[in-house]
Amino acid sequence: MTNTVLAFGMPGGWELVIIVLVIILLFGAKKIPELAKGLGKGIREFKDASKEIKDEIQEGIKDDKE
Repeated sequence: MTNTVLAFGMPGGWELVIIVLVIILLFGAKKIPELAKGLGKGIREFKDASKEIKDEIQEGIKDDKE
């Protein structure tokens, strides 16, 4: 029972190795840098958008106080 719960929680060492191997088999070693670059760009855009929303909310709160 404990192993089943842990299998669906945070992946351990062997789970990460298996996931990396499956990704290499599916996409090939040459495509992985392109995938990582796209993933990084997506994360950066998400962070920028969330920062803009946070700034807008803070401006709204500041305007309401004045």
